[in-house]
Amino acid sequence: MSREFPSVRACIFDVDGTLINSEDIYTDIYNSILCEYGRPDYPWRIKATQQSRGTPGTNRLLAWAQVPLTTAEWKAKEKQHTHLFKQSKLLPGVESLLTVLHTKTSPPIKLSLASSAGHQLFALKTSHIPAITSTFTDPAFQVFGDDPEMSDSKKKPEPDIFLLALERLNAAAAKLGEHAIVAEECLVFEDSIAGVEAARRAGMRVVWVPHPGLAEVCDGREMEVLMGRTEKDGQVPDFGAAVGDGVIRTRLADGERVMSDDGFAEMRVNFEDFPFQEYGINVS
Repeated sequence: MSREFPSVRACIFDVDGTLINSEDIYTDIYNSILCEYGRPDYPWRIKATQQSRGTPGTNRLLAWAQVPLTTAEWKAKEKQHTHLFKQSKLLPGVESLLTVLHTKTSPPIKLSLASSAGHQLFALKTSHIPAITSTFTDPAFQVFGDDPEMSDSKKKPEPDIFLLALERLNAAAAKLGEHAIVAEECLVFEDSIAGVEAARRAGMRVVWVPHPGLAEVCDGREMEVLMGRTEKDGQVPDFGAAVGDGVIRTRLADGERVMSDDGFAEMRVNFEDFPFQEYGINVS
C-alpha cells in the first residue's frame, strides 16, 4: 500500500536505454552477429531477461541463439561493432530533466551514474553529448560495472551498484557536514527490469521508462516489474506470452504514468513533464 516518503535528495541514473538510445544500437549489433549464423533477429521477449545482467544475461542470450560461440567469443564479436556507439543520442526528455536537476533545484539534488557497462564504453557513448558530460563531471559519482568494487556476480538485479553509488554520495556529504542520505531519499532512473529490481532491493524509489519493445512484451506484467517480483520464484517469465484474462494492461501516452501498489516505483513513457514536486524536489 502506498505511503508517505521523504523528499528526494539524490538521483541515480542508469545510462544505456535510460539516458541514451544505445539499447537500439546493441540490438543492431546482436542482430548483425546473429545474421552471420543464419539466426533470426533478437526478440525483446529474450532481451527482457538479458538486459543489464552481465555475463548471466549474455548466457541467456546464447542459450536462446544456439550459435557455436562461447561467452567470451560472443563478447569479442560485440567489440568489433563498438564504434557504432559514437552515434548514441539522448532519449526524449532527458536533456530537460538533467538541466533542471543539475542547475535549478533548491536545495541542490545530488546526482550519480550507476551503469553495468564499463568506463571506456561510457566515454565512447556519451563524450559527444554535452548534456551528459556537463552534468556528470565528478568520476567519484560515476559507478560502472568494471569498477574495482564491482564484480560480475554483483550486477543488476543485485542492488550493489546502487548501494555503492549511495555510499560515495554519502562520503561526499559527510565531508560537507551534511547528514547521510538514506535509501528512500534516492530516486533511481532505469529502463531495464533488472535495474528496477536492483533499485528496489536497495530500498530506493525508481522511475521505470522501458523501451517500447520491452513495454510491449511486458504487457500485463507491468505491476510485477514495478514491484520487483518478476522472478520472485526463481523462474524467468515468458515475456510476450499471454498473461490471461482479468489482468490490467497499461497503454501510456506522453506524461502519463502508472504507480506501483506500494508507491516505490512508477512507469513512464519518457521523461517529459516530470513531476518534480511529487518527489519533494523544489525547482527554482
